[in-house]
Amino acid sequence: MSVTLLAGSATTSLALTAADPAPASTLPAAGAPTAVAPAENLIVGYKSSAAEAGSNSAAAADAEAKGKKASKKAKFDRRLGTGAALVSLGTPADAAAVMAQFRADPDVAYVEADSRAYALAVTPNDTEYAKQWDLFEPTAGMNVPAAWDTTTGSGVTVAVIDTGYVAHSDLAANVVAGYDFISSSTAARDGNGRDNNPADQGDWSAAGECGTGSKASDSSWHGTHVAGTIAAATSNSKGVAGIAYGAKIQPVRVLGKCGGATSDIVDAITWASGGTVSGVPANATPAKVINMSLGGSGACTATYQNAINAAVGRGTTVVVAAGNSNADAAGFSPASCNNVINVAASNRTGDRSFYSNYGAIIDVAAPGGETRRATDTPGTITTPENGIWSTLNTGATTPGAENYEPYQGTSMAAPHVAGLAALLKSANSALTPAQIESAIKTNARPLAGTCTGGCGTGLADAAASVAAVTSTPPTPGFENTTDFAIGDNATVESPVTVTGVTGNAPATLKVAVNIVHTYIGDLKVDLVAPDGTVYTVHNRTGGSADNINQVYTVNASSEVANGTWKLRVNDNAGGDTGKIDSWSLTF
Repeated sequence: MSVTLLAGSATTSLALTAADPAPASTLPAAGAPTAVAPAENLIVGYKSSAAEAGSNSAAAADAEAKGKKASKKAKFDRRLGTGAALVSLGTPADAAAVMAQFRADPDVAYVEADSRAYALAVTPNDTEYAKQWDLFEPTAGMNVPAAWDTTTGSGVTVAVIDTGYVAHSDLAANVVAGYDFISSSTAARDGNGRDNNPADQGDWSAAGECGTGSKASDSSWHGTHVAGTIAAATSNSKGVAGIAYGAKIQPVRVLGKCGGATSDIVDAITWASGGTVSGVPANATPAKVINMSLGGSGACTATYQNAINAAVGRGTTVVVAAGNSNADAAGFSPASCNNVINVAASNRTGDRSFYSNYGAIIDVAAPGGETRRATDTPGTITTPENGIWSTLNTGATTPGAENYEPYQGTSMAAPHVAGLAALLKSANSALTPAQIESAIKTNARPLAGTCTGGCGTGLADAAASVAAVTSTPPTPGFENTTDFAIGDNATVESPVTVTGVTGNAPATLKVAVNIVHTYIGDLKVDLVAPDGTVYTVHNRTGGSADNINQVYTVNASSEVANGTWKLRVNDNAGGDTGKIDSWSLTF
């Protein structure tokens, strides 16, 4: 079987001509949100001469007094490493009034809101970035910049099994050693068949050279265009931005004049993923992601499937292009193979690109662009601004000068997903290929337009997928802030009702206790589980010290989490009173 690259048309590549872009779209804003979040806490720095600078009880009394003066609730929470006091407010709206009270106190050196910091969204300074609608536009872009706050693909190698690599300064820093797997010296144009030089020698052909009736075509430099989408250098003040610009590209050459042979491609899959190929040196930097923007007609063969299964078994995610025949992808290979992420192409309005294959076996869609409308003459470029811009070369046959041009095709869609797979693997190195595929598919968003025939789970969303594999589920917390008076020689209980927690409480249940009381040696403090089991956290220690403001760890793994828990406080002496100010459980 011979296969061809999947950019432009179904059976041959299109060497698309550069053209002036339309006016740049609005870029995503960088930095933190413009709205300032209301403060929930204050940071108070006392002068060193003030009692509150060294005494938590004095700081607690001061916070409470100032809150009362402002007709608000304020309480000492804890001491920061700098020595400042963290003061918790009843509600965020209380901040201004309470801050005024602190500012009026000559013993206070400063008071400020406990403001929030945000990860800075990246807006690259690459000169062609404004044309890359596929990365950032809200309608049909892949929401990539927001993912860069978390990961850029560092530590991951992506093998581009394609036409090889033609030197380009916007890619050079991210290219690692690859291999040329084209067995035929004629097709390879390098005179010696397989070798360790994956340089793209050009895939141009004369009319009739690739079969009866085949048309003449220029060199596509297809592998270089694909590679740029995945990992072009970014924020280097030139060219385009790569989706996983921290990753490395491994060029693996399998397509030359008149396409490439299945036997060469499956050996390339094996080698790229760290497998052994007879007569070929071991891969020093095995790829954790493979991109194959290539294909031919026919269902997946055993040869392809065996190579793909073995690659996935070695921990490599395999991404393939669906094909450009506006037909069911089930009739094309390797798109129809199992254990791959099969990618359809979408356009700038969020519809399925007119050329893209479709069907039940599509896993997800990604921007593939349209450099012309479906009704325009094939081979023409009428809407370059709607194509996918990436690294290329001006040479019609042999390499010329480096440049950037727009292409269209599922060949352009697949590397978007390969780049995303690299981001995910970098963000969470423990992810398996199945988990990476699941994360991409599960977190895709609906296409803004339509996809007749089926485009999988929708448009791949980089930020949502990365967030899904890196976020830690929030730990459930429950609190009671109502004051419960503690009388002399009396017992009082403050309840907290826990709901929505599955199973038992953890062995590290956190019990945060804030009790205002003089002479804490009078107090016994118990956590009472819903079934009545008692866990003592403080038992008449501390002597004449004031207040309990502490987090205790309780092994409550034998207790069902849901139900009413109680903090029980017993005072066994006269002369000192206080209150349960607040307490909480964190599961």
